[in-house]
Amino acid sequence: MRLEPRESVAFGWQVGAPLLAVVAAMAICSGLILWAGASPLSAWGLLLKGALGSTFALTETLTRATPLIFTGLAAAVAFRAKLWNIGGEGQFYVGACMATWLGTGMIDLPAWLMIPFLFLTGALAGGLFLLIPTWLKTRLKADEVVTTLLLNFVVLLVVNWLVFGPWKDPMAMGWPQAAPVVNSAMLPVLVPKSSLHLGFVLALACAILIWWMMRFTVWGFEIRAVGASLKASTFAGMPVGATIIRTALLSGGLAAMAGVSELCGVKGYLTLDLSPGFGYSGIVVAMLAALHPLGVVLSAAFIAIIYIGADSMSRAIAISNYIADVTTAVSLLTVLLAMFLTRYRIRWR
Repeated sequence: MRLEPRESVAFGWQVGAPLLAVVAAMAICSGLILWAGASPLSAWGLLLKGALGSTFALTETLTRATPLIFTGLAAAVAFRAKLWNIGGEGQFYVGACMATWLGTGMIDLPAWLMIPFLFLTGALAGGLFLLIPTWLKTRLKADEVVTTLLLNFVVLLVVNWLVFGPWKDPMAMGWPQAAPVVNSAMLPVLVPKSSLHLGFVLALACAILIWWMMRFTVWGFEIRAVGASLKASTFAGMPVGATIIRTALLSGGLAAMAGVSELCGVKGYLTLDLSPGFGYSGIVVAMLAALHPLGVVLSAAFIAIIYIGADSMSRAIAISNYIADVTTAVSLLTVLLAMFLTRYRIRWR
């Protein structure tokens, strides 16, 4: 058996292959549902109903998708330049910490200024934080997979110290949480009596902006070129070092914006469980989208539907909601396999 690169791939296959892969993943997971003693059709129907079957369910799904879009974009941008940023979780909390520091009374601005200010400062903090492993990569050849991953735990330990120590809210009845941000820092709600907030619109705007930048600007071309071939980019005279730094600032900033969005849009105050793993899930979102910025929106919605719907399904037919984790993992594997087979042809001897 040998692999041959395909000369060209039809657009229909580029779009259809990931969709077929997701269908195959759900078919595989249907076997687990049968094993648990339930009907797959009934289970998937309840999952969709729990995620999309009402206005409340739909807004909860979109709220869950919002930080996934930000972290998915962060991973997609970095991976496109072969900067393997596994530190989205840490950058998420860096953004949340910056919003907490500035948004709990240090600065008093009207909402139309306060919200952009927190997003910009949070993004700057997250981008600068990612520059640490980026500098270690470019100067000392340190593996950024290791450094970004380990920095996640460093940030979480710092957050743990802050919410148990200097930032602990004295009005929280002993619970380890920081003081709530001021009212002008809270994101407006888009749908009355729901948790869907302005962060969702900002996430969509970022996805469109990143797609436009990657496709139509010199910076986007340089990012794609560096990711395609570092040696060729260097030979062509591209500013490889500057491109990697810009990519790090953008990727870290997007992940940090997820933290600001979740803090100011949903929770209102910093806690150690502000993120259930949005930084790591963003990697899955980016890979499911084949690193396409607009595809990130669809894959984030898919992951949100699975997780929100699985909770409802588990309550209705007594199936563990861990089926969401299994479905996500199997979907990722099948999509990666489908993407591989669209690029290469298997020849048998």
